[in-house]
Amino acid sequence: MLRATTQGTPSIDIETSRIQTGALSDISKPIFSSARGWPIVSLSTVKSSPPSPRKPCVNGPDRLSQCFCRGWASGKGRVRQPNASNVAVHKVIARYYRKLMEKVRISKLMAHQGLCSRREADAFLAAGLVTVDGQPVGVGDKAMPGQSIVLNKKGQRQQQSSVTILIHKPIGIVSGQAEAGYVPAVSLVTAATQSRTDRTGRAFKPSHLRGLAVAGRLDIDSTGLLVLTADGRIARQLISEDSEIEKEYLVRVQGRLAESGLHRLRHGLSLDGKPLKPAVVEWQNDDQLRFVLREGKKRQIRRMCELVGLRVAGLKRVSIGRVKLADLPVGQWRFLGNHERF
Repeated sequence: MLRATTQGTPSIDIETSRIQTGALSDISKPIFSSARGWPIVSLSTVKSSPPSPRKPCVNGPDRLSQCFCRGWASGKGRVRQPNASNVAVHKVIARYYRKLMEKVRISKLMAHQGLCSRREADAFLAAGLVTVDGQPVGVGDKAMPGQSIVLNKKGQRQQQSSVTILIHKPIGIVSGQAEAGYVPAVSLVTAATQSRTDRTGRAFKPSHLRGLAVAGRLDIDSTGLLVLTADGRIARQLISEDSEIEKEYLVRVQGRLAESGLHRLRHGLSLDGKPLKPAVVEWQNDDQLRFVLREGKKRQIRRMCELVGLRVAGLKRVSIGRVKLADLPVGQWRFLGNHERF
């Protein structure tokens, strides 16, 4: 690994253990200097563990470390000699270096780190509840990806007071915004419809409706567990692209399904031009399938069934992660308990 020490910036480590470096040091100095205009003071060789090019490492606010496998970056395999034929590789390194050294909006970093949603982050920043490396920051401020971002105790208490509501959505109710002629799920959240199964001891207040958003929709023809939350951490956990939370469904179907069709439902189908993640699909009885998914494309199960010659006659979501629908009556709701985790 080469360590580039610059004036007025953190040192940068460039992983070169998978290539033959040749005259890399002499060539890299002007390339890295031109990346941001900062002069390279020295380039030294340091020991390192094998790089993970898809997961670069960033270590702390006072020193950023970036691993590069130059063959991976070029898309052409191993680079044997850093000569004129692979100048493009050096440009790639320079671009990565430049991106690493760019500051990012703090609200974006907070959301990426799972501290809260970007909307919540802006509110916390506006209220002066966030520090970066111990210094207070505000809306629109930026920071380096490796710096320490902390939400103070007041902000943490506000987060803890954010409610998450579980609804047993009936058929005919839309999950999100109201549509012409249809009732939105949030309208079911009233004092009269709070379920007796709610064991939190918390009474409904109209203020609980403020900021509620759906975290994982159910289409209008489906029933089952629906989550409304004002906590951006929970929303991100459930619906972000990298979410691994499993959702379980019971699906009544009509039609005949070959054994090969069952295998395709489990893995092998594509929607919207993209392959689906592997799923658990198994028969519960003669006309009911159990699906366990780790993604949530629009009308996904219905479209999957159509691709193998089945028609969905009924669909019910019975769990999201470790939270079960259980005995929550249709059309009623309860608070997520303090002990419950998705």
